[in-house]
Amino acid sequence: MILTLTLNPSLDRTIEIASLDRGAVIRAAAARLDPGGKGVNVSRALLANAVASRAVVPFGGDEGRQLVRLLALEGLDMVTVPVTGTTRSNVTLAEPDGTITKINEPGTALSPGELDTIADTVLAAAHEADWVVASGSLPPEVPADVYARLCRRFAGAGIHVAVDTSGPALASALAA
Repeated sequence: MILTLTLNPSLDRTIEIASLDRGAVIRAAAARLDPGGKGVNVSRALLANAVASRAVVPFGGDEGRQLVRLLALEGLDMVTVPVTGTTRSNVTLAEPDGTITKINEPGTALSPGELDTIADTVLAAAHEADWVVASGSLPPEVPADVYARLCRRFAGAGIHVAVDTSGPALASALAA
């Protein structure tokens, strides 16, 4: 089984429009709301391919509760971790010619205590896992070395770890 961790999950709204005209009122042709975040998307892809997976998902506020409901409707195996902030929402504007405009919220800060709870939750859920996949952007105020610290902690418990992120967080994780 593969366990995924998404520190900055999201609700992803995709809106189909004829064209993006700044300053104009634009009528949508269609809209869709999906659960998101890199680790969540890894678990959703694994589920679609009948590969055993469990997602560890921190969530907060009405958006977080909606995220958890959408994942449950998909039948995703998950362990949720309530946090004090609000789960972020992202908007994608899709034009017929394939042009995509994305607006991603930064997410909500996670306290050191919440990060510890999330790590403890991963360790508790990982007893059946072959791998932990930690992926995605970091929420604001979360230190860039968080994936490195998680890698060391998980590897110290005998768990294989894969990290998919970018920038300083990736450089730090690679060193770990």
